[in-house]
Amino acid sequence: MKQGGVMGETRQSEACRAEPDADEADLALYAWVLEHQRVDVPAAAGALGLSPERTEAALARLRAAGLIQPAAGDPSGERAVAPEAAAGPRIAALEARIREQQLQVARIRADAERFASAYRSGAGGAGGLEVIPTLPEVRTLLTRMSGHCREEVLASQPGGGSRVPEAMEEALLRDRALLERGVRLRTLYHHTARFHGPSQAYVAAASALGGEYRTSHELFGRIIVFDRETAFLPTADGSWGAVVLREPNTVAYLCRLFDQTWEAATPFSNAADDGLAKVSGELDRTILQLLAAGLKDEAVARRLGMALRTTRRHIADIMDQLSAESRFQAGVAAARQGLLEDAAAPTAPPCGAKP
Repeated sequence: MKQGGVMGETRQSEACRAEPDADEADLALYAWVLEHQRVDVPAAAGALGLSPERTEAALARLRAAGLIQPAAGDPSGERAVAPEAAAGPRIAALEARIREQQLQVARIRADAERFASAYRSGAGGAGGLEVIPTLPEVRTLLTRMSGHCREEVLASQPGGGSRVPEAMEEALLRDRALLERGVRLRTLYHHTARFHGPSQAYVAAASALGGEYRTSHELFGRIIVFDRETAFLPTADGSWGAVVLREPNTVAYLCRLFDQTWEAATPFSNAADDGLAKVSGELDRTILQLLAAGLKDEAVARRLGMALRTTRRHIADIMDQLSAESRFQAGVAAARQGLLEDAAAPTAPPCGAKP
């Protein structure tokens, strides 16, 4: 008896495994009802090899999808309905909800625009200045300004390789939309960005779309300007917020500063293409000039968009190459070798430091 019970359970288990999954059961039952022009759970279950419970479940799903409906003139009977006819009312209901949501979006945007000018006036006063305190608000406004931009975007992005890949992916989506509309996009980076893999990949992708990128050892700071009318600047407290300027004279001054830096900058390329020795030599000469001007390590690191630890390693390598025991001695030795005359001079570098 026990053995027979086990064998019976085994046969029942095999029968359950032989039953089709839900999608196959639904399709099989739909085809059976369509062929026989009626709903008969016991007959369909026997013909399809389904249990009554699975047949009832499949029938419930077909009814919910509108594929099985009451037969016209026979309230007690049901029939299979064409898929197009079953889907039509459901699609129409979804489209109606989508249209309503689109109208709600339009109303929200219209309400926001009604108050935008008043907000800008109140936040900025006569100076045309607005402080955006949080990163989500900054990103929202950047996206909106990108969408409205007509002619040109100028951007200075200090920091070398400090930009995270996620932020670059978001920026690339905005840049692609701008460039596809014919907007000119110019961006300045620190030279150290040429050693940063994500920066190299981002610039390669955006350059292929028409973006223009150059690098410099020193940048005047972070800035984004749309159509030479609206400028985004970092806040003084170093937070993730931004200061938005719309005062024409101030924005024009910032654009002239960008243009001057752009003219002296170098087209973006990775360090390997330029030659590591050349790039490293240019960087060493710039560090020497900044040290000779009296800047501390922290200030040099900020100016060059480098980590403080990396900057100090460069300084140590420079002093070793110049056989200097102090920074003053390094400055004297560099001046004697003519290394302080031009930070971008193409002379052979005396120092072997690598970024």
